[in-house]
Amino acid sequence: MRFVRATLFAILLGVAVGASAQSLEGTWQGVLNVGGQQLKLVLHLSKDKATLDSPDQGAFDIPAKPDLLTADSVSVSVPAIGASYSGHLAGETLEGVFKQQGYTFPLTLKRVAVAYNRPQTPKGPFEYRAEEVTFTNPTAHAELSGTLIYPKDFKQGVTPVAIMVTGSGLQNRDEEIAYHKPFLVIADYLAKRGVATLRYDDRSFGKSTGDATSITTQEFMEDARAGVDYLRGLKQFGKIGILGHSEGGVVAFMLGAERKVDFIVSLAGLAVTGRQCLVEQNRRMLPEYGATPAMTEQYIKLYEQVCDYLTAQPKSGDPDKVFDEMIRGSELPPSMLENLRKLMHDNGPMSAFIALTPSEFISQIHCPVLALNGDKDIQVTASENIDELKRDLPPNRQTVLKIYPGLNHLFQHCQTGELKEYASIEETISPEVLGDIATWINGLGK
Repeated sequence: MRFVRATLFAILLGVAVGASAQSLEGTWQGVLNVGGQQLKLVLHLSKDKATLDSPDQGAFDIPAKPDLLTADSVSVSVPAIGASYSGHLAGETLEGVFKQQGYTFPLTLKRVAVAYNRPQTPKGPFEYRAEEVTFTNPTAHAELSGTLIYPKDFKQGVTPVAIMVTGSGLQNRDEEIAYHKPFLVIADYLAKRGVATLRYDDRSFGKSTGDATSITTQEFMEDARAGVDYLRGLKQFGKIGILGHSEGGVVAFMLGAERKVDFIVSLAGLAVTGRQCLVEQNRRMLPEYGATPAMTEQYIKLYEQVCDYLTAQPKSGDPDKVFDEMIRGSELPPSMLENLRKLMHDNGPMSAFIALTPSEFISQIHCPVLALNGDKDIQVTASENIDELKRDLPPNRQTVLKIYPGLNHLFQHCQTGELKEYASIEETISPEVLGDIATWINGLGK
């Protein structure tokens, strides 16, 4: 569900932590002090496995690899962000250091009991039928594993169904983030109101197989298209639509342009260019992590130049030499510059996303669209994306575009919209949003 492709971790965080060995199993928490900013980190340890949360950045379940495990010591690497942590048990705490990009920071972790209240998460027994299913994208040699839910009042050939597509980054079928399971909540709500759903684990994630090393939005779309074909092949449903969140909204627009679906539900779906989205995302998020206005503007200016380099055809010059010329005279902190330098070496996915122009697909959509956004979303700005949809979508009397006051990127009621709020908010998704989705889908057949 996150739409953060800007690698903010590498700017200010690094990530850390912990270990596994019988005596060290459990949950450990600490505060990393970076550039005057304090970032809470939570490490979950069990035998042969570790994951990291950074609640302040809206990042959860980051895989960590235990490299050394003893009864009182640990060394852990976090490949996704190029970081490591080494610590030694001293009384009730792990005393250690966190390293990233040549920088070293002290980090003390304390054992804690972390519990998050999620009142909207459904609990069985359920009145509807849920089946474990698989479908295949043969081109990618990927088998996608998911859950197909039939409402209690299912009617052959009449009941509508929506395939659900997650946002950027690999996620499970529930689009789990911050211990919220928004897709599970949506699927449960729709099942109780006569709408079937298919939600699935992203390629290579959860129970799904395939290679997602350098996956692009186009390839995510091809997986979703295979799911639509699977649903049509069952010959059990009435209208077949797609519900996409964030980047999943772009996937929905792509399939709409292909006339593969009968309706589209876009939840904070991207309508502006990938480049415009990422620039605005960085501009809004950098101050949240301590960047001054001057630093933010300098970073954005360089970011735009990096985007130019990545989308140039053909690319010219050695990326490091080109970047050294770009940053000549820059006063930005080394960690921020290093983040941009890494981006210069992108092997395809980021370049493709920067060049993404959803309007090319949106202008070809002829099915009804329900596009919903929250006005406190700092990842996909509501006004500019809804305005783009108004310009590009062909007229359709059943299309509805709506901005909700006070809702963030996850459609939670919030104060600021910042990622660090996601975990602290008990609400998974606004009941008004749930109601609008169900009412709109059910109204399409009338």
